[in-house]
Amino acid sequence: MIEVSNLSKNFGTFKAVDNISFSIPTGQIIGLLGPNGAGKSTTMRMVTGYLTPSSGSIKIDGINIEDDSVKSKQKIGYMPESAPLYGEMIVEDYLNYIAQMQGVTSETKIYDLCKECGLKEVMHKNISELSRGYKQRVGLAHALMNDPEILILDEPTSGLDPNQIGDVRNLIKEIGKTRTVIISTHILGEVEMLCDRVIIISGGKIVADNPTKELRELYGKTANLNIQVSGCSKAEFENTISKFGCSISYDTEETINNPKFLKAIININNKEELCPEIAKAIINSNWNLYELSIQKNSLEDIFHILTEEN
Repeated sequence: MIEVSNLSKNFGTFKAVDNISFSIPTGQIIGLLGPNGAGKSTTMRMVTGYLTPSSGSIKIDGINIEDDSVKSKQKIGYMPESAPLYGEMIVEDYLNYIAQMQGVTSETKIYDLCKECGLKEVMHKNISELSRGYKQRVGLAHALMNDPEILILDEPTSGLDPNQIGDVRNLIKEIGKTRTVIISTHILGEVEMLCDRVIIISGGKIVADNPTKELRELYGKTANLNIQVSGCSKAEFENTISKFGCSISYDTEETINNPKFLKAIININNKEELCPEIAKAIINSNWNLYELSIQKNSLEDIFHILTEEN
C-alpha cells in the first residue's frame, strides 16, 4: 500500500508538484501519465525516496519514508528509463553482484529471476552485447532482486521493437498479479492494455484519478460519426445532414483521391441515438453508403483534453 498525502516539491520558486494526494493498494497496476514537465517524474522520485518532499508525506505499508527510509526502500524496486547497467559484465555476474549488494543470499534467486524475466538464453553474454530489449529485462531483474512489494517502471518499453514490447508487457502483467506496479509512460495504448487505473498529472496537480474503464466513460463519450457515401453532391449531403443540427467536416485528402466519394466527419454532440436516424436518411435518399462508424475519444484524446484544459 502506498499513501501519498498533500505532497509538494519546490525547486526554488518553481513548484514542480503541488499538494497531490493518492493511495495505491497492493496488487494494482497504475499508469502515471503527464506531459513533459508535469511533475510525474518528480513524484516517482519522491515515492522511491530519491527526492525529499518540500511538504506532505509518503507512507509505504504505513511506514513514513522520512522516518525509516531504509525499511521503506527495501519494499520498492525501481527501473529508470535507461537502466544503469555495467556493460562490461556478464549478465549472471552482474545479477550476482546486485544480489550481494542487496544482501540476497538465496542460491536459486538468480536462476528464478532469469527464468521469470526471460534471460536464460543470455546468462553468459556481456551486457554490452545485448539488444535493448534484453537490457530492459536485465534492468527489470535488477529491480526485482529484493522481491519488492512495489515495482516502479519509468518508460519500460521505450526504444523497443514491437516484438520486444509485447514480451515486456506480458512480463509486467505477470509481475502485476502479485505486486503493486506503477508505470510512467508516454505510450497511451500501453496504459490501456496494462493498467487497472490511471493517474494524470498536469502542472504539478492531479487532473484525473480513475479506473481506466471509468476514465473512458467520463471523458471518452461519442464524439463523431464517420460517413462515406457516393451518389450525391456535397450540397445535397449537407442539406440532409443539417436537419439533425450537426456540424460537418470533410476528409479532404480522401475526397481528392476518390472524387466519386464523400468522406465526412459529423459531430453528433455525443448523441448516439442520431446514428440510426442519419443512416435512415441516407438510405431514403438512395445514396450509396460505404461507411458509418462511431468514433469515440481515445485515451490519447482524453489526455489532451485534461492536460490542455489545465
